[in-house]
Amino acid sequence: MSKPRLTYFDAPVSRGEECRLALHVAGVDFEDHRVKRSDWPALKPTTPFGSMPVLDMPGQPPLAQSNAILTLIGRLHGLHPKDLFEAARHEAVMQYVEDLRAHVAPTLRIADEAEKKAAREQLAATYLPTWGKYAEQQLGQDGPFFAGPLLHVVDIKLYVALRWFKSGVLDHIPASVFNAFPRLNRVHDAVRDHARIQAWYAAH
Repeated sequence: MSKPRLTYFDAPVSRGEECRLALHVAGVDFEDHRVKRSDWPALKPTTPFGSMPVLDMPGQPPLAQSNAILTLIGRLHGLHPKDLFEAARHEAVMQYVEDLRAHVAPTLRIADEAEKKAAREQLAATYLPTWGKYAEQQLGQDGPFFAGPLLHVVDIKLYVALRWFKSGVLDHIPASVFNAFPRLNRVHDAVRDHARIQAWYAAH
């Protein structure tokens, strides 16, 4: 292996997409290894935790878990704070995004439409506004990013998560569910409009 390889599903979503974006923003020449759903059952037992994304670095064992991958990319390429306490604050918000996904993910597996509708409407009425309130409180006043004028991996993670809701693909959860939180939306828009992010999507 001559360069890093990131392995994830062949879709511009979730944990794999945020790692792809972080590598691109960092200027890393990496292999974007995209896995078909049909190939995943055979690949799964070979991964560190039976999940993706997985980052392979020359001379290193495979690294899994998106927050670990993002933190490593950030530390290597100036996209994560050097100050230990500030870094921990960023990592707390990154974990908070995982909490959000953990609450929504079970609804993706509900086959009964009425049951799914009830579960998602409950999320939209209770958990999601509460999540947004606490996330909003963590963001600085000045912006546009989490910690001010500089983009970090936490911003990329927030962007990918918020984009999921804003896209409207989650039935029975309004695309406007986080509209009441201006700082969250400021981060989303600043990452979306970042030159390196726009360059990635222009090419993909």
